[in-house]
Amino acid sequence: MSSLIFFKSLADETRLRIMNLLLYHELNVNEIVSVMGMGQSRISRHLKILTDSGLLISRRDGLWVFYRAATDGQGGALVGAFKTFIKDDESLSRDLSALDLLLKKREDEKNRFFDSIAGEWDSIKDQIMDNVTVTDDIISLFEKCSVAADLGCGNGKLLPRLREKAGLVIGVDKSSQMLDEARRNLSSDGAGIELRIGEIEHLPMRDGEADAAVINMVLHYLASPYDGINEAGRILKKGNRLVIVDLDKHSNEEMRERFGHRWLGFSVDELGGWLARGGFHVAEVMRRDVKKGLTMNIILSIRE
Repeated sequence: MSSLIFFKSLADETRLRIMNLLLYHELNVNEIVSVMGMGQSRISRHLKILTDSGLLISRRDGLWVFYRAATDGQGGALVGAFKTFIKDDESLSRDLSALDLLLKKREDEKNRFFDSIAGEWDSIKDQIMDNVTVTDDIISLFEKCSVAADLGCGNGKLLPRLREKAGLVIGVDKSSQMLDEARRNLSSDGAGIELRIGEIEHLPMRDGEADAAVINMVLHYLASPYDGINEAGRILKKGNRLVIVDLDKHSNEEMRERFGHRWLGFSVDELGGWLARGGFHVAEVMRRDVKKGLTMNIILSIRE
């Protein structure tokens, strides 16, 4: 009896608390341990029970495993009811407050990381890819337009090249130090280029403000790449272009340990699924072998 498995898996306080956290965020074991203050082996045992029952979905990314609440099938249906049932439970809300603090700490650490490497950004990218070749590929996928946006523009090196295709180029980045580097790099070549501070998941741009956009080597830093893609869809007009550049799925943990990547790349199918959910269709895919035995995907998608 499948329903018995579902209900037995929820008949435990620890598992209820875990489910409550994973309704809202995808987390790895260490993050859940930090929020709940329990041992890793105990948390892992309860995660296995919830995953085996179909209430949780897990994905392995290199050495890390991430968990989230199911959204499809019988498990997803029960998760939806469970979310409604517990929404006013004060004891569970304390865990969500602790999770908010953890996520804020994680974001603060990421911001400090990007601020600290702003002056070395070019050399870091050079360790992974031939930036000139990738830039040429990106520009080849853009058409002449009024407004183009570089979402996660870093030190701004791509912005003058985008200006070749657009009357106005908007560069957005969440790191103030990166934007300072961009201003220095654009000091003699900044006409028609505007810099804005903000997150990709919450862009400081109006609905439909841009005619084209690029997300270049940024999605692997986001907790939810789909949120970044969906937000890009908001600022683009129908029929306009979004170019995504990122590493193909890999298992090189150095990218996480040295360069702070949360995701070890993405398959084309994975990105294509998120793009479809965000209102895009994939029009063209280019693949380039880069350094460290990695492969780069350059995907042109069209806003529907």
